Amino acid sequence: MKKKSTSDFRYNTGDTRIPWATVGESIRSDDIVEILKFLVPAGNTPKKYRAQLNRLITEVKKTCALGHYTTKLTLGSKVTELEKKVSAMLGVKYAAFLTNATAGFQIANGFAGVKAGDEVIVPAITFAATMLYPLSIGAKVVFADVDPVTINMDPADVERKITPKTKVIMPVHLGGYPVDMDPIMKLANARGITVIEDAAHGFGGVYKGKQLGTIGHFGAYSFHEVKNINSLGEGGILVTNEPCGADFPKARFAGFDIAHPIDHWLYDIVALKWHGDYFVPGNHSVTEVQAVALLSQLKRLKSIIAKRRKNAAYLNARLSKIPGIEVPPLDSKEVKSTHHLYLLKIDPSVLRGDIQDFKAELAAHGITQIQHFAPLYRFSILKQLGYDTAAIAKTCPNTEDAFLHRFTHLPLYDFSRTDVVYMADTIIKLITAMRR
Repeated sequence: MKKKSTSDFRYNTGDTRIPWATVGESIRSDDIVEILKFLVPAGNTPKKYRAQLNRLITEVKKTCALGHYTTKLTLGSKVTELEKKVSAMLGVKYAAFLTNATAGFQIANGFAGVKAGDEVIVPAITFAATMLYPLSIGAKVVFADVDPVTINMDPADVERKITPKTKVIMPVHLGGYPVDMDPIMKLANARGITVIEDAAHGFGGVYKGKQLGTIGHFGAYSFHEVKNINSLGEGGILVTNEPCGADFPKARFAGFDIAHPIDHWLYDIVALKWHGDYFVPGNHSVTEVQAVALLSQLKRLKSIIAKRRKNAAYLNARLSKIPGIEVPPLDSKEVKSTHHLYLLKIDPSVLRGDIQDFKAELAAHGITQIQHFAPLYRFSILKQLGYDTAAIAKTCPNTEDAFLHRFTHLPLYDFSRTDVVYMADTIIKLITAMRR
């Protein structure tokens, strides 16, 4: 009988007379064809498409008949390969591929020992996922104001809002542009506070020679469908150099401890801890196919960021000359953005109107732009949980001014030259018309 690896929690799939297959029903040729049809639907030549698809279906079935279907669809060799490649790329000891970055935040907060009554500092402007786990367990979320230049967390306001109850600080590299991490790490290390980097936009970015997501005690990345690279729509990776990272596989999959099974069973289920009390892990398993897709896209990451950087540089070169526009900082010797988003700011003092008027004009001219994101304290969930949102807003004046009057984000895909020129031309025309 083939010996089962201790990393495999599944049943025996070795050389037995009657095996218990890992995969209950294989992904067969018909399934592969349906997936292909979903990923590559018919274009504007449906007749040619159908003819080519029929030829492809025939070849897929021939290929499948010559091989055999995979016997592992989740948490197998491809997930392991991805985690090793990401660890080497980022220079970290531990990496876990997860369902999404939100799962990474949950696990990291658990290891940090966050519990009810503790305080977690997050930037006032970020995606809601950054604050959800602390809220869900009764911890208090504290909102740091943003830097008016980058719209990232302002380290000076973080210092003002630290209390003896502060357990975690969660800086967010908004749009892929690095937070000023040195002062945050200095504050945290002096007080024994855990730093969890929300690097959802930051995979591939650099701050003073260090990869974004590796500067704090933990870092979590997103590979959701809108990110620079994705793992078939959803996915995330949590990284750390802390020793608790060895428990990432257990934290990802329900506390399964395969190496130390209980009597008369295949495994044990354990709670986990690093700082503080034990916490109960969840189930954040990912598929092998997601890992295959992300491994492929990893090969393109540098070229993807380079194209986005080129578009950002073009927009800055054009827009920096226009009164009323404040362009974002670009890469420097110490800072390398992922250019996930282009931060566009205006100066209402020299314009007739503010960002709300400008956004409406951009939309009317066919340019999609989104403020990433609304101030978190404006969402109903905070009022429902008893937060005084009006009082919080008063402590975040930069956030209020930026959101209501000054900033939005433009996309930075691999645009055609015609599209990026149109975007710059239109912005300049609209701002010129708005100028006093």
